[in-house]
Amino acid sequence: MNTTTLIDRIGLLYTGDPEQEEIADAALVLEDGLVAWCGPAAEAPAADERVDAGGRAVIPGFVDSHAHLIFAGDRTAEFQARMSGEPYTGGGIRTTVAATREAGEAELATHAYSLVREMRAQGTTTVEIKSGYGLSVEHERRSLEIATTLTDETTFLGAHVVPADQDADSYVRLVAGEMLEVCAPYAKWVDVFCERGAFDGDQTREILSAGLKAGLGARVHANQLTEGPGVRIACELGAASADHCTHLTAADVDALASAETVATLLPGAEFSTRSPYPDARRLIDAGATVALATDCNPGSSFTSSMAFCVALAVREMRMTPLEAIRAATYGGARALRRTDVGWLRRGARADLVILDAPSYVHLAYRPGVPLVHQVFHGGLLL
Repeated sequence: MNTTTLIDRIGLLYTGDPEQEEIADAALVLEDGLVAWCGPAAEAPAADERVDAGGRAVIPGFVDSHAHLIFAGDRTAEFQARMSGEPYTGGGIRTTVAATREAGEAELATHAYSLVREMRAQGTTTVEIKSGYGLSVEHERRSLEIATTLTDETTFLGAHVVPADQDADSYVRLVAGEMLEVCAPYAKWVDVFCERGAFDGDQTREILSAGLKAGLGARVHANQLTEGPGVRIACELGAASADHCTHLTAADVDALASAETVATLLPGAEFSTRSPYPDARRLIDAGATVALATDCNPGSSFTSSMAFCVALAVREMRMTPLEAIRAATYGGARALRRTDVGWLRRGARADLVILDAPSYVHLAYRPGVPLVHQVFHGGLLL
């Protein structure tokens, strides 16, 4: 017989369920790694074990749907240069590629594991991990194989940039051909950095189409540095998400509002590059589904904190605290096309965070303060 766990005396439960997002004076019952019941504490059924939340708030575990964790090396000098006035161009990716190729598999795995552990301690219970710092058949395969030991959400990003020693056309053929064939068994998703200086619209469409034909879902790095075709290609091909969405035309916004493609916003990148923030208010008001993610990577957003991104979204992107927590949980799950995480309702995976605060609003109200009291992953206390 499965043991049941009652979490009661929850001051405010943010469920993430659109039918009832908030419940005051709430309780949860966990069983076999799932949420078996949630509702007002006064109506809670009996359980085998009890956890006293002590009036604290409970939220679903954060769903970080965009992260680059398989890498080696350090780009502190690049960050310092940007903070001294040099513009961000995305060219530092090749620096990380060189360091990653030089690193051993154990080094890469240990470093990635340490970042996932760091994320878990801050309330992230689901994370997507991309390749993209190998840019050769063997190095991309190696990165994805490591990623599969850390998450079910793995993304093939061979099309991050064109390596310095190759021309664009031959590299696109490699990515859409042999590299995809070798990497697809380790990946759930295919992604392309559709941007000036990386891959144009035709190249993006070719690689994504090949990935879709191979059975992978599509994601797109879209419209980060300039306006471009990335968002519209993502919507056209039915991609799960268009990520960054910093420079959008009216047509881009309309496309996102009318498609199933989620606009995943990555404010850590704008913070770290001193770039304009995405206009989240414009997207939300148009009816687009918005997610927040860290974009954790060594160059443009070296943060593992979803709480930090929530605070940035509220302060810099004009999202309400409710919109931001929704985007960091339910929105992230939508960006991964997951229905088992990102919310707390009967049948969902028991991934949740007990905050050392009476409300999720404190994530933005008290930025930078460690507010995670306890994290449950699959019903187990981490």
